[in-house]
Amino acid sequence: MSRYRALFLVVFGGMLLSGASGAHAGERARPEAGKKIKVFLLGGQSNMEGRADGARLSPVDTQRLDVAQSRVQLAYNNEAMQPLNVVVPVPGIARSYKRDLIFGPELFFGIALAEAWPDEKILLIKRTQGGTSLYGCWNPEWTEEKAALMNEEKKPRLYGELIAYAKDVLSGYAEDQYELCGMLWVQGESDASNEIAAAAYGDNLQNLIRSIRHDMGSDALPFLMFQVGSGQVVEGMRRVSAEVPGVTLLPQDKDPASTDFYPIMEENNHYNNDGMRKLGERFAAEFLEEYTQH
Repeated sequence: MSRYRALFLVVFGGMLLSGASGAHAGERARPEAGKKIKVFLLGGQSNMEGRADGARLSPVDTQRLDVAQSRVQLAYNNEAMQPLNVVVPVPGIARSYKRDLIFGPELFFGIALAEAWPDEKILLIKRTQGGTSLYGCWNPEWTEEKAALMNEEKKPRLYGELIAYAKDVLSGYAEDQYELCGMLWVQGESDASNEIAAAAYGDNLQNLIRSIRHDMGSDALPFLMFQVGSGQVVEGMRRVSAEVPGVTLLPQDKDPASTDFYPIMEENNHYNNDGMRKLGERFAAEFLEEYTQH
């Protein structure tokens, strides 16, 4: 049996066993004496969810992941907490992208943090869904009217789900056992396609950040986002990152010669393995540079 076939069975089997048990099932890491587990929230649409091919990690990246797994946990889309790994996509994504396994920026974000913090344990809590907007699904002030504008009436209220999921996962720890360190955000393409949602993006983004900080009890929670979308969505991102303390925007450039270029899959406009690796590592580098003591 190949390594990746075995990995598929381990990941898929874990999901089947944990699906009915909620976030408390699975392997729960415990902090070392005198330390706190470092917790990050992750949210967004398809480029946060990830379409990179988890069965095509290089031998070097696989080795890095193997080392990180002993100290980095991932709680993903209402599943049980597990060691950081590639994940099994939902059937529609598996068919469309011909993937048995996928990953988003969390994979190399977690690996990079584990390498930078060799004595720390890390927990990533991620809620995502492709094709969702900040105006509708992700809006902390969700209304049926707003959701209808984006054709999202039947989609989940993702902001509330992320908060509930995070609190459920963290309920297994005492408050002095973990430290909420930041949130990563990759979303904007859906709002950019609607004139009303695009115009409101900056204000909605500021409300999202304010709400996350309030609802998670962390008034200065660092918020790092990646530049996606276009037009007024990107303008809103730039304005909020300039005006709101503790907000960082990772820029993107379409020029392949730029250091801010992220390779994509030409057939579907999502980031390929190299692009997703770069994004995860860039998130980690920006967090460590901006929000940790040197």
